[in-house]
Amino acid sequence: MLKKALARVRTEVLYYKALAAHQRTPRVSKWLIGLAVIYLASPIDIIPDFIPVLGQLDDLVIVPFLIWLALKFIPEDVRRECRGGGR
Repeated sequence: MLKKALARVRTEVLYYKALAAHQRTPRVSKWLIGLAVIYLASPIDIIPDFIPVLGQLDDLVIVPFLIWLALKFIPEDVRRECRGGGR
């Protein structure tokens, strides 16, 4: 099960990397994807991690929101191509 979850994470990371590198991805989406990665990796959070539950919850809300917002600006055919469905 852990192996499957890690494979899924790897697939998603490669997908977002492909989206960020694609020439037709709007600049705003590239910035939002980059911001999500930086926020996830940064030790600075809106709600500090030492606060039980809420400290981790902000990562689980903010990062997916930034990704969702970035995807809204990317054309469907670009998303499909980067996912591997445009081959």
